[in-house]
Amino acid sequence: MNCCFLKRWMLVIPLLGYCLKVAENLPAGRAQKEAPFPGRAKRGWVWNQFVVPEEMDTRQYVGRLRSDLDNGNSSFQYNLLGTGAGSFSIDERTGDIFAIRKLDREEQSLYMLRAQVIDTSTGKAVEPESEFVVRVSDINDNEPKFLYEPYEATVPEMSPEGTFVIKVTANDADDPATGYHARILYNLEQGQPYFSVEPTTGVIRISSKMDRELQDTYCVIIKARDMLGQPGALSGTTTVSITLSDINDNKPIFKESFYRFTVSESAPSGTSIGKIMAYDDDIGENAEMDYSIEEDDSQTFGIITDNETQEGIIILRKKIDFENQSHYGIRAKVKNCHVDEELAPAHENASSTYIKVQVEDEDEPPVFLLPYYIFGIPEEMPYGSMVGTVSAIDTDRRQSPIRYSLTGSKMFHISDNGTIITTNLLDREVSAWYNLSVTATEAYNVQQISSAPVYVQVFNINDHAPEFSQYYETYVCENAEFGEIIQIISAIDRDESIEDHHFYFNHSVEDTDNSSFILTDNQDNTATILTIRTGFSLKEEPVFSMIILIADNGIPSLTSTNTLTIQVCDCGESRSTEICTKKGLLFLMGFKTEVIIAILVCIMVIFGFIILMLAMKQRRKQTLIPEKSEEFGENIFCFDDEGGGEEDSDAFDVVELRSSMVMRERKPRKSKSMEIRSLYRQSLQVGPDSAVFRQFILEKLEEANTDPCAPPFDSLQTFAFEGTGSSSGSLSSIGSRDTDQEDNFDYLNDLGPRFKRLACMFGSAMQPNN
Repeated sequence: MNCCFLKRWMLVIPLLGYCLKVAENLPAGRAQKEAPFPGRAKRGWVWNQFVVPEEMDTRQYVGRLRSDLDNGNSSFQYNLLGTGAGSFSIDERTGDIFAIRKLDREEQSLYMLRAQVIDTSTGKAVEPESEFVVRVSDINDNEPKFLYEPYEATVPEMSPEGTFVIKVTANDADDPATGYHARILYNLEQGQPYFSVEPTTGVIRISSKMDRELQDTYCVIIKARDMLGQPGALSGTTTVSITLSDINDNKPIFKESFYRFTVSESAPSGTSIGKIMAYDDDIGENAEMDYSIEEDDSQTFGIITDNETQEGIIILRKKIDFENQSHYGIRAKVKNCHVDEELAPAHENASSTYIKVQVEDEDEPPVFLLPYYIFGIPEEMPYGSMVGTVSAIDTDRRQSPIRYSLTGSKMFHISDNGTIITTNLLDREVSAWYNLSVTATEAYNVQQISSAPVYVQVFNINDHAPEFSQYYETYVCENAEFGEIIQIISAIDRDESIEDHHFYFNHSVEDTDNSSFILTDNQDNTATILTIRTGFSLKEEPVFSMIILIADNGIPSLTSTNTLTIQVCDCGESRSTEICTKKGLLFLMGFKTEVIIAILVCIMVIFGFIILMLAMKQRRKQTLIPEKSEEFGENIFCFDDEGGGEEDSDAFDVVELRSSMVMRERKPRKSKSMEIRSLYRQSLQVGPDSAVFRQFILEKLEEANTDPCAPPFDSLQTFAFEGTGSSSGSLSSIGSRDTDQEDNFDYLNDLGPRFKRLACMFGSAMQPNN
């Protein structure tokens, strides 16, 4: 408001200065100006200061404008010109000026007009145009108005008296230079007793402490009145919304002074047991809390703060055992994370609560008294020897009996009381350690099991005699001299010894008459073989055997008998046995090569023989059955006639067979189909004489066995011999077909041997009884 007021005055002041200068140049109210025409005296305008009140509704007289040349005749005419001329009118004859509309000083306080006087008789201007000012005077027609509505302010709760809150400002559009139209006073209409306002400045202050937890928002009404509050003053009001910000002046408090939770003894570490909750009347970060457990109970239980819900979650930090402790009493504390020490010290910003945790009993698996077991037993102990005893117990109240089982090796067995015994002889050299696993199972609940490792160490006993450390190929040259070293031997012992092994070498009693070599014990687990004569003969004695006894230092000491073979070698002039070693290697390599060659030759002969047999078999099949082809499916004998009797010259003469009972001469072999037809016809003529039938079968068997071109043994020999038949002829159901058609016999090949045996049996049965 003050800025607008100053701007208006800055516009008015230059105009007033201009008017004052004009007035100074007018002696006794006349304007002294140069005559517009040459030789004419100076003339001027005559008027008073023009002031008109604002907001006048009727036609308002402003003043009179007159030229000093006007002598009162009616030939002069006055006119108004300028941008503000429309708000005023002038009497053309007298020059009186009137305001023809309501003027508002707040819209325009000065009007710049131009006046013109014309002689109507000549139509010319009597005076040059002149500017004058009409000022609009102020009346108190505007009430104060607040500039920056709406007003909002925030102040911390519990602030002391006199604390600045906010400043409100009202503006009055009236002229501040006119009376007290723009002089404003402020008054508090609503907001006591917590707030106050300074009358002249509009500053709002706190007049008493306030608690946000009781009320956090206040609505304050301020009234502004002009004319210093005198009667007839105008006023305006505004509303100020004041919010109290929170300070951390409240500590968190547990709503429950006692909490009760339960947890199973089988619960793993990290299990959530329950939640506790504290409340804080503060808001925002002032209400953020931190939970903790007192140090005495922090080893078993812990607490985690949920930052979103501000809850404390009780968790289990380690395994608990109902049998050791069935309940726990813990104390939890809570405090604010952000504490203002000036408002509330840290020790006054915390509270605590008591928590009782009940442990629930669970059926737990058995517990071994030791986490693992290590036993030792000497090797070679008899069956059933005790190794050790394991023990597990049921820690629950009912204390179920325990059953044991053993896995890991079949060399051991465990009894019902947990005693481990051997089931076989143990050999340390086979296995020095056994890793076993013992399982304990509750008798009342077989689902509850637990296991423990068992390590069994087999102690060594001296049960292995020493022996040569390697196989020795020892040579002696024919031209060896007396006392020459031919071999240095050493020994090993598979037994484990606490002390270092020590071996003793000596001749065998049976070898005392050995006059060619001698053994010397070096006392360092080696022995030296030396010659005790000069010269050896490869032809007379190519090989010598030396029996050596080796004893160890075990308890008891064991002795082994070892034979050292010494070969005589022709070393030549070099007298080095390396030549003998190379010869032996070459001989062995040559031997191996000959063996490999012989094996390869045998394999080739076997494969050749198999291929030859397959080829011969294939050729034999092709020769015997030339008509067989890929389409040859089954061997079927087809008979297209029933026999021709006497007219059939190919048939057997049955009469001759009956009368003479002599062997038939062998005829050239016919084709199989022709032979079967002939035999079939013959069978119709044969009577019941069994001797004839038996003789016929024997002949056919003999023919088949002696014929080199006979079919293989798995072929079928057909004997079409039906007997005499009946006088009405044959009733055979065999269909006739063309004799030139090829017969198929393959389907009977596999039955050949069986039919042969059947024919022989049948022939034997037909012999006459003696």
